[in-house]
This record gives sequence, C-alpha cells and structure tokens, in this order.
Amino acid sequence: MSTSLKMEDTFNVSMGGGIDHSSKFDDDGRPKRTGTVLTASAHIITAVIGSGVLSLAWATAQLGWIAGPVALVAFSAITWFNSLLLADCYRAPDGSRNYTYMDAVRAHLGGRKVQLCGLAQYGNLVGVTIGYAITTSISMGAIGRSKCFHKNGHDADCHESNNPFIIIFGVLQILLCQIPNFHRLSFLSIIAAVMSFAYSFIGLGLSIAMIAKEGVSGNTSLTGTTVGKDLSGTQKMWNTFSALGDIAFAYAFSNVLIEIQDTLKSHPPENKTMKKATFAGISVSTMFYTLCGLLGYAAFGNKAPGNFLTGFGFYEPFWLVGIANVCIVVHLFGAYQVFCQPIFGFVEGWSKQKWPESKFITKEYIINLSPLGLFNFNFYRLVWRTAYVVFTTILAMLLPFFNDFLGLLGAASFWPLTVYFPIQMYISQAKIPKNSFTWIWLNVLSFVCLIISLLAAAGSVQGLVKSVQKFKPFHSRS
Repeated sequence: MSTSLKMEDTFNVSMGGGIDHSSKFDDDGRPKRTGTVLTASAHIITAVIGSGVLSLAWATAQLGWIAGPVALVAFSAITWFNSLLLADCYRAPDGSRNYTYMDAVRAHLGGRKVQLCGLAQYGNLVGVTIGYAITTSISMGAIGRSKCFHKNGHDADCHESNNPFIIIFGVLQILLCQIPNFHRLSFLSIIAAVMSFAYSFIGLGLSIAMIAKEGVSGNTSLTGTTVGKDLSGTQKMWNTFSALGDIAFAYAFSNVLIEIQDTLKSHPPENKTMKKATFAGISVSTMFYTLCGLLGYAAFGNKAPGNFLTGFGFYEPFWLVGIANVCIVVHLFGAYQVFCQPIFGFVEGWSKQKWPESKFITKEYIINLSPLGLFNFNFYRLVWRTAYVVFTTILAMLLPFFNDFLGLLGAASFWPLTVYFPIQMYISQAKIPKNSFTWIWLNVLSFVCLIISLLAAAGSVQGLVKSVQKFKPFHSRS
C-alpha cells in the first residue's frame, strides 16, 4: 500500500468515515468542503489584522510622512501579489490537492526546500501562538488598568502581573483547541474578524477625536523621529529597521494560506475563490493599517506609543478603551486557533501515518452536543493539544520578552514563506525561462525582500539583546 493511500485512510478514520466518492465527499475522498469567499476572507482578516495594527502609528513615526505611507502600500501590494502566486499552487501538477504549505513545496519544488519550508512555517507558527498568549494577557491587564487610571489618576501605579491572565488564556484555549480542524473554525474566525474591526474602529475614532480636539500634532516630520538629545543616530537606524519589519510582517499570512484554501468548495475552482478572498482580506487590512498608521501618527506625532490602546496613548473615555481591549482579547482567542490548527494538523497527520493501528490515535468518538450538533472527540487530540497549549502558556510566562524574539522569527520566515517559495513555485509551474525578463524581475523582488528581512532581523536582535539584559523569568508585568 502506498504512503499516500495510508494517509488518506488514516485521515478518514479521524473524520469518522472511509473513502467514499458520494455527494458527501470531495474528489480526494475527504468530507465535502464548504468554504466560501466569506469564510476564507474571515480567516485571512483574522490572521492578518492582529493587535499589531495598533502599533503602526509607532512604525509610521519612525519612517515619517513619506516613507511611512509608501511602506504601508508597498508591502500590501507585495503580499497580495505573492499570495496570488501561492493560491495557484494549491493543486499539484497532476491535479491532486496540497493540504499544507509543505505539500505545495514538495509537489512543485521538492528536495531540501521542503524541510526548509517546514522549519520556517512551523517555527513561525509556534512563535506566533506564544506571542499571542503574551499579547492577550497585556490586553486583559489593560482592561483593569484603564479603570485604575480613571480612578486614581494617570500617574498612579497600576501595574500588575500578567501571569494570571496568561493562565486564563491557556485554560480557555485548551477547550477551543478541541475544535477538530480548520473546516470547523469558520464561526470563530468570523467573530474574531468582527472584533478586529471593532477595536480598529475604536482606535481610529479616538485618534480622530484627539485630532479634532487638539489638531494635528506639531511633532511630525517628513522623515519621522528626529535625531537629537533623546534619540541617537544609531537608535534611529535600528528603529527604522524594526518599523519596516513590523509593517512587512503585519500583512503576512502565507503560513496559513494553503490550509485556508483547503477549506474551500471545489466549484468554482479553489484558486479563483482564494484570489477573491485574498483581494478582499488584504484590501480591508490595508485600509485599516493605513488609517491607523497615519491618523495615529497625526494624533501623537513622533511620541506615538508602541500600542495606543494597551500602551495608553488614550486614557479616556476609560470605558471605551476597556471595550477596545476586550475586543482585542476575543480576536486573539480566534487568531490563536487560526495559527495553531496547521501545527495540530501536521503532527496528527504524521502520527496517524506512523501508527495507523493505534486506536488511541485514530479512534474517533461521536458526541451529540445538542443543540450544537455532533462533535468528534479523540483521546490523542485531547492529550496532544492540551500539552501544546500548556507548553506555550509556560513559555509565555517564562519569557516575558518573547515578543521581541517574535520579531526575529517574523524576519526569518517572512522572506521564505511570503516571497521566495511562492515565486520559485510559480517559476517552476509556469516554466519561466532562466534569465528572461519575468525571471529577472521576480528574482529582483525576492532579493529586495530578503534585504528588508535581514535589516529587520538586525533590528530585532538589537531589541532582543536589550530585553535579555533586564530578563526575569515569570515576571511579566503590564
């Protein structure tokens, strides 16, 4: 029996059925996919618009009125273009489906590039899930801090440990992680996408209100923050590199694109639906990113905080700041699932292939959770996913500076996953001749993005070194 057949069989055991080509199943024997442009767009928006949107005012402040908007639009276009190339790689040359990014690289490129893709993709995904645990705890803490500042004044000591909030996040994620796969995640992504709109609108509204009240900050410039007494030339350079990286990584969702595309209906063709969803998702993201970056900079000038909701660029109205942070928390609960489902799918697929006779791994139990419907329960899924959440939760508490490390992970994975592999797969798929005009400009684009990734990585390393010097394990405070 071939390896591919074994994988099909074990997958269908996990879904509670055998290989069947009836109307309830797709051409690969798996249960009929039901995803649409709406659900795929929701997944994309959930993955792309993170709470990082609220740090874009700081990034714009480092770059100024010229380079800031140019970077916001340019990286949007680069991500959109490369996502179109990647969407065409869902189907292998023989017409079969690629269920993961690694499968797509294996089908179109092969060789050692498959292992490099897996290292970049899953390393980044693990890092993102740890970072989300930290970010969510900061927003949870900010809800109480906003009330504390309102009651005791803006200079009050309202700091508290983030560890209880990280634990709460972990406990709830253990429950959410029992959602079997991406196909069952649509409702959570739609809720998370709505929440991302909500806190982005609140951030925009507060920025507009500040501009209306006090006018555009006079502390802005065409080139951003000014070198002087409070900012050295070297620090300005590092901040500029970090800002470019923040904007470039903010749009990236290629590490989950193929997995999202695998949820779509077969008709119309998946790549056409995915391209529509990609255009919708990135268009919405670009609109919010540009507005938050530019209006935030106009409101705060060169003193824009790293996050104007959790960093308290705004103190009042405290209840609205609190609501915005509640929306961030709900959004990150959903985003965590979008980013960890590919990890779960990879490990569980490998385990079923490795031990196909193990009932502990393959046996599915159907539980009727009326009125929610039928739920697939699996003991291996319960144990492994719980262990993963516990692992990421402990790391989030142990390494309070992990978000600085996340910038380094983003730099390391942005170029290969968002730029290099999509371009190389397209060149292979379209059989573009070497040294032709198209081949040259695609590789020039790839090289430029590589340089940006290296500069952003350098900025992240510099920030990481500073954070490690102040490192205290299990002392995360906000």
